[in-house]
Amino acid sequence: MFVTFFSILMLILTWCWVDFKLGYKQQVKRATNITFPPRKSEMTVFTSGKILFEDFLKEIERAQESIHILFYIVKEDQFSNDFLKLLQKKAESGVEVRLLVDRVGGKKMSRQSIQELKKSNVHFSYSFKPKTPFLFYSTQRRNHRKITVIDGRIGYLGGFNIGKEYINQGEKLNPWRDYHLKITGEGVKDLQEVFLSDWFYDTKEDFRGTPAYFPELVPGSQAQQFIVTNGSDLEQTLINLIQKADTEIIIGTPYFIPSHKLFEALREALSRKVAVTVIVPDVSDHALVKEASFRYFRILLREGASIMQFQRGFYHSKVILIDDIMCDIGTANFDKRSLFLNSEINCLIYDRRCIEDVKDELAIDIAESNPIAEKTLSSPNILRSAKESLAAILSPFL
Repeated sequence: MFVTFFSILMLILTWCWVDFKLGYKQQVKRATNITFPPRKSEMTVFTSGKILFEDFLKEIERAQESIHILFYIVKEDQFSNDFLKLLQKKAESGVEVRLLVDRVGGKKMSRQSIQELKKSNVHFSYSFKPKTPFLFYSTQRRNHRKITVIDGRIGYLGGFNIGKEYINQGEKLNPWRDYHLKITGEGVKDLQEVFLSDWFYDTKEDFRGTPAYFPELVPGSQAQQFIVTNGSDLEQTLINLIQKADTEIIIGTPYFIPSHKLFEALREALSRKVAVTVIVPDVSDHALVKEASFRYFRILLREGASIMQFQRGFYHSKVILIDDIMCDIGTANFDKRSLFLNSEINCLIYDRRCIEDVKDELAIDIAESNPIAEKTLSSPNILRSAKESLAAILSPFL
């Protein structure tokens, strides 16, 4: 009996491994990654979900023509239901509404909620539905982007999703700390293009280039640039950012599981006497992600980096500051899943005023964090060591 069970288990694991390898190889071959030209926009940085969604929902209320929304997660709770009801109300009033939700991230949405959306003329689709021939690989891919475009003139992107925890009503991960951008000006047309491309990928309905969705936009005063990745190229983008640093790198991320090349780029920056600070949550929202980071932290700490654990709630930020001249805010985590599996979008910010705002927020993050000492991670601990070993094996999927 045991031999039969073990044989079946090995066959399943072998199939998963082959399926994943072949699926990833095909995805890299087909991936369409985009680096948009630098744009002139106006940007506002939000770090509080309550404040963000107060603004976000007001702009949806004001929409006159179209509302295009992509989220990784939409929950089934009171806040989520209120959000969906608002979309129904706007669609019933004649505004075109499209909602795209990742199939895994949206798993808690009920069939009834989706039926009610469609009954109200909200166009709804799941993103990245599992499919053959590489079934296991397709179940691991995520559309991790969070994009909203209202009337082709107002855009949002960042780390927040739709659920009560994001407005500090969660039972465990509370308060929620994250970074999200509101954008007007030239950059909005790029967000619209990305949304419509994702919509086409999942529904085969092609609205790309439709003039009604691309009104003439007045350039803003702040320079920014979008980087769109689909399971490849993000690694090199982040390495390029790190290599530009002369004095300081600050990384805010909920998960620190870098690739070998990205990790070595950080070490090389430390060897050039660049100050490296990494901010991560003290409380984790997924099993093993905390332990997966420890082997990297030990080396970075020995080589002079500062590792800070955020104490006031859950830290979900996706932000990188390079000196005082460049900042990256987006949807990508500093982990292998974002580097090699997920579809992501990041915004490179070159405007000094916006960078100063981000720097002020990062100063708050650091002030509300405690440093990790290398000896804390190196003291004998059998349970931690076992978790670290398992995390190392599973790190591409965490």
